[in-house]
Amino acid sequence: MAPTSKNTSPAAGKGRGIAIGAAVLVAALLLGVFSYTATKPGSGAGKDSAGDTPVADVSTDPQEGVYPELEKLARRDAKDPLAQGRADAPVVLVEYADFKCGFCGKFARDTEPGLVKKYVDNGTLRIEWRNFPIFGAESEAAARGAWAAGQQGRFWQFHEAAYADGAKEKGFKANRLTALAEEAGVADLDRFAKDLDSNAARKAVAEDTEEAYKLGATSTPSFLINGRPLAGAQPAETFEQAIEQAAATADRKGEGE
Repeated sequence: MAPTSKNTSPAAGKGRGIAIGAAVLVAALLLGVFSYTATKPGSGAGKDSAGDTPVADVSTDPQEGVYPELEKLARRDAKDPLAQGRADAPVVLVEYADFKCGFCGKFARDTEPGLVKKYVDNGTLRIEWRNFPIFGAESEAAARGAWAAGQQGRFWQFHEAAYADGAKEKGFKANRLTALAEEAGVADLDRFAKDLDSNAARKAVAEDTEEAYKLGATSTPSFLINGRPLAGAQPAETFEQAIEQAAATADRKGEGE
């Protein structure tokens, strides 16, 4: 493990936060528009199986398109209820998503389960969720509902229920969010309702959203894989290639390359 500063004074902590924030902002400016950089035309990007969606080109150079300052956005909090996988996993995938986003649902149903089975379960990958509600009031409510379910350890079950086929078409009004929480196995629905409408929920969602906008993200889903941006519900192979390259790079760093 890399050495860390022992200075834990509030002033020092604030200073580090400002420094990291400024560096991330510079990196985001270098990125331009997040989704454009991840799938920019003329970069060798192809089409998906339907032939109509840009597919990100992941370079064979494991460092191309990787921004070290963006890698620092991985929180690696072992108690984070909106994350799965080891806190010290060599690769962290950060997802910025909206529960009303159809392509987010496609990723959740078609791609993410395979990544969990192949990489999370063996300790290679950690997935960290960021609420990025961009489709209006119901998106915001669903984000707070997911956060509230997480306070009772049922975020991923809520996530699965909210992204099930046909779920977003039913909307995310208050009674629907309660039904999703019940489906997810949230034990205390009264607490869920209070947490859903709490200032803490609003603050958590706002912080995630601000982080996404600072990166230049303008669409969902958007991803960071150890500092490499990817946008859209890319094919599983695109994620697998990026994850394996990131894991190989982490291994080399661990060996003191």
